Amino acid sequence: MKRIFLLKGLDCPNCSAKIEKEVGELDGVQSSVVNLMKQTLTINVAPVAANTIASQIETIVHSHEPGVEVQEETIIPVTKSYLLKGLDCPNCSAKIEKEVGELDGVQSSVVNLMKQTLTINVAQTAADTIASQIETIVHSHEPDVEVSEIAQEYYIPAKKQDTNTSYNNEDKKLTVRLATGAAIYAIGMALTVFAKVPLPIELAFLIVSYVILGGDVVWQAVRNISKGRVFDEHFLMSVSTIGAFVIGEYPEAVAVMLFYQVGEFFQSLAVERSRKSISDLMDIRPDCATVRRNGELITISPESVAIGEIIIVKPGEKIPLDGVVLDGDSMLDTRALTGESVPRSVHKGDEALSGCMNQTGVLTIKTTKAFGESTASKIIDLVENASSRKAPTENFITTFARYYTPVVVILAAILAILPPILLGGGWTEWIRRGFVFLVVSCPCALVISIPLTFFGGIGAASKRGVLVKGSNYLEALNNISIIVFDKTGTLTKGVFNVTDILPANGFSKEQVLEYAAQAESFSNHPIAKSILSAYGKEIDQSVISDYKEISGYGISAMAGKKKVYAGNTKLMDSEHVEYTACEKVGTKVYIAVDGQYAGCILITDEVKPDSKKAISDLKHIGVGKTVMLTGDDEKIGKAVAEELRLDEYYAQLFPDQKVEKVELLDSKKRQGSKLAFVGDGINDAPVLARADVGIAMGGLGSDAAIEAADVVLMTDEPSKLVDAIEVAKATKQIVMQNIVIALGIKSVFLILGALGIAGMWEAVFGDVGVTIIAVLNAMRILKK
Repeated sequence: MKRIFLLKGLDCPNCSAKIEKEVGELDGVQSSVVNLMKQTLTINVAPVAANTIASQIETIVHSHEPGVEVQEETIIPVTKSYLLKGLDCPNCSAKIEKEVGELDGVQSSVVNLMKQTLTINVAQTAADTIASQIETIVHSHEPDVEVSEIAQEYYIPAKKQDTNTSYNNEDKKLTVRLATGAAIYAIGMALTVFAKVPLPIELAFLIVSYVILGGDVVWQAVRNISKGRVFDEHFLMSVSTIGAFVIGEYPEAVAVMLFYQVGEFFQSLAVERSRKSISDLMDIRPDCATVRRNGELITISPESVAIGEIIIVKPGEKIPLDGVVLDGDSMLDTRALTGESVPRSVHKGDEALSGCMNQTGVLTIKTTKAFGESTASKIIDLVENASSRKAPTENFITTFARYYTPVVVILAAILAILPPILLGGGWTEWIRRGFVFLVVSCPCALVISIPLTFFGGIGAASKRGVLVKGSNYLEALNNISIIVFDKTGTLTKGVFNVTDILPANGFSKEQVLEYAAQAESFSNHPIAKSILSAYGKEIDQSVISDYKEISGYGISAMAGKKKVYAGNTKLMDSEHVEYTACEKVGTKVYIAVDGQYAGCILITDEVKPDSKKAISDLKHIGVGKTVMLTGDDEKIGKAVAEELRLDEYYAQLFPDQKVEKVELLDSKKRQGSKLAFVGDGINDAPVLARADVGIAMGGLGSDAAIEAADVVLMTDEPSKLVDAIEVAKATKQIVMQNIVIALGIKSVFLILGALGIAGMWEAVFGDVGVTIIAVLNAMRILKK
């Protein structure tokens, strides 16, 4: 059973980790995840333990955070997912999404064309009846689409072989129908031209071919009209082709329907190819996991593996869940996660991420996350759901098509009726022009190619190890004028080393280091790890009490009977400790014992090898200003800023002051531009959320930072940001090309049609030809 508890007032990362760990160790609890950003605890618990779990959780939470209010979220909307098998029309997808979202009880509605799914959040009171309503809406737009509810907690796509077989069967049916209709049409035209058959025989061939090719289009138009939906492509094609029959242009009428269906066929192929490209890219989902239980190795689904279980991964297998290597050495292919082709080595004690391919040795791994929280699962979810967040250009095109179609239908009617009345006679010619106008005006080229381009852009970025959470963020990357960087772990390696110890007041170097190590023994901060590494001895944590991490200051703790402070100058000042400021460049940790200054530990961090080039390249591609924010002192900030040639830097900042600086910089950006923030730590989450585009650095970075970010760089290389912006610019370029191509060519043919210069054959190119050109142009982004 999945249960969610709201931990109102929880703001301590350290306590969050402890609560998550202790709740996860309770009997019956299979997984436990604390989301500090949302202040929630999500657990999967066996039914036998469900009745007592709430009181146990409350006891654990209050043992760490007495002031936190624990409340179970009982009024949670039901999330339901439906597979819309056979859906391949972006225009219909948008209509289905809109109409389902307007149903009573539905809070949100999202159609994912690439996954062919509809996901809704619906009130429990309406959940039982919603399926039939959804089916009615879907079939009103796409009668052949098969609607079925997805029961699994995690959506598992069908195996490639099954998907391809199903697609090929539909492909064959459509090909046979098009070939049959085209053959009958060709025979009829050949008999007319060469054998000079009478008109009734010619009409018989043409009408049969028309029914085969366009019967489904006309029937769909009739059904839509009966439901009050008049202005769509089915209506345009039906009216224009039937009208062509009426005015005696029989071959042209069938040709329009034939080439319209050919265009739809190419559209379907393009969507399928785009979908396949992304699904191949995201083929990192492990099919199974080999688990050691009761001394035996058994193969089960990754969802069934609990946190803390031991899994065995052989060479050639994907790592199914995140974990720590207990035994074995191997090389891992991380290409699917990071976009990098160079394998990485892992040894005992290293972290192994799900989705990596084990290449050489057998690995024994202890799982640290449930499948739903593992790296592979998160990446799949991020990429597959990216199309849910639509770019402003996509939304504009959808809205444009909604108003554009009725307008051109009215213009076509005016073109067919008004000139004969005003000029007298010529009804057949003006009606013909009106039908040409209708054929050319179909907005398929735009409503198909624009979403395809954005999704292809997201896929192209993923190939480079950049995960973009939505088309809106991909488009926003085009307009970035200011990029703000966190320093530690973003521009610098975040790998600290103790380079000097400066004792004072009779303390020895060994004593200063020991007191510092005792104070830092519970911290996971890189600085704490460097001090513990330099100390190199086991610490008896049982003698440590009253441990407190003071954000932006440092740590206070009792080491036996000694009160130890370890932190920056602000901590020394706040505790009224007289100290000697260290003038050397580097991160300084000042140590005080029982109110007396004991000394200073100097820690240095290295700038990443590609940081300088990344800053230079960002300026080269048009980013106006680069800024660095850091909690380190002024000297360190200045040294790093000068080395990287940053435009501005701000040092000695608390986490909340970073937000203030971002807001200040945001107020100074040029109109219409965007500000991006790049960070990797848990303290960066508020700033990532505040920026126009939040960019999390490193797949190994903080979960909270990745969750708050809009873009995730899967490696720790700042240069990946340049890749992300380049893909975004290429995507935008193709989008604008398609808009210009579609509207430009259509405008020309609309004018030629209105003047009587262009006929039905030219109209077919103005519609189907332009659509195919736009779709093929959209597919180029996958090769970028």
